[in-house]
Amino acid sequence: MSDRKQRRGEGEHGDGHGEEFRAGFVSFVGRPNVGKSTLMNALVGEKVAITSSKPQTTRRAIRGIVNRPDGQLIVVDTPGIHRPRTLLGERLNTLVQATLGDVDAIGFCVPADEKIGPGDKFINERLDDYPRAKKVAIVTKTDAVGKAAVADQLLAVSALRDWDTIIPLSAVRHDQLDLLVDELIRLLPVSPQLYPDDAITDEQLEDRIAEYIREAVLEDVRDELPHSLAVTIDDIVERDDKPITEIYANLFVERDSQKAIVIGKGGSRLRAIGETARRQIEPLVGGKVFLAIHVKVAKEWQRDPKQLGRLGF
Repeated sequence: MSDRKQRRGEGEHGDGHGEEFRAGFVSFVGRPNVGKSTLMNALVGEKVAITSSKPQTTRRAIRGIVNRPDGQLIVVDTPGIHRPRTLLGERLNTLVQATLGDVDAIGFCVPADEKIGPGDKFINERLDDYPRAKKVAIVTKTDAVGKAAVADQLLAVSALRDWDTIIPLSAVRHDQLDLLVDELIRLLPVSPQLYPDDAITDEQLEDRIAEYIREAVLEDVRDELPHSLAVTIDDIVERDDKPITEIYANLFVERDSQKAIVIGKGGSRLRAIGETARRQIEPLVGGKVFLAIHVKVAKEWQRDPKQLGRLGF
């Protein structure tokens, strides 16, 4: 049974919100780095997916939950669709395809500040593979350009297909986010509530911590490293003798030279990475954190099926 159907089955035993309450899943797609994760975080109202200026930051299907009186919208953030160069890239594309086959609506994100290119057209064509999902065009980053450029992009996007709706917005400025939620809920099926009222994500604490560490590394290291990075959590220990949470993490790279870059001279870069990650992790766990990051080399892990499995891909 698919997770979507399983959730619907569980929801049928919940309280529900009346006959016209709607609930379901939407996934945002688009080229890497068009603002999908930023948009999901803005809709949820809390950071549940890491963001970075580096492309292909998202590696898992991460769910953010938006609760409204008339509906519940579960946003599934997925990796950007791209032409894979490694086994990891192939598996990420497979994850996207599986996710899109199971959602109620697909939001195709195109940034307002970039002309529609071959990558956008390729993704638009792939949407035909998912006939059951409603199709919504979202022009993101409207804060980056003027009204005339936004209007031009809306015309260009509307020419791609007959969309169920087209919405321009800025996740950074929270412009038109309420409109997007209203329109997406309108397109969802009548359904019982699928998650509790206070839920914002179904991500496990361990996974969120690992992602915060990876985000800190992404924003600190050189451009050639992002795709070579993976983080796992060995242990999370709540100390009885003092109000502190101990977290032991592994940071994997593919080469010894990359390990040296991440650690930095005298461990300076790794300390800075740890400080950045701790600032985000502490509000998550509700207290002080001791964070130990062990940098390890897993040669060519992106191409090795056994190592990919051990790293959770």
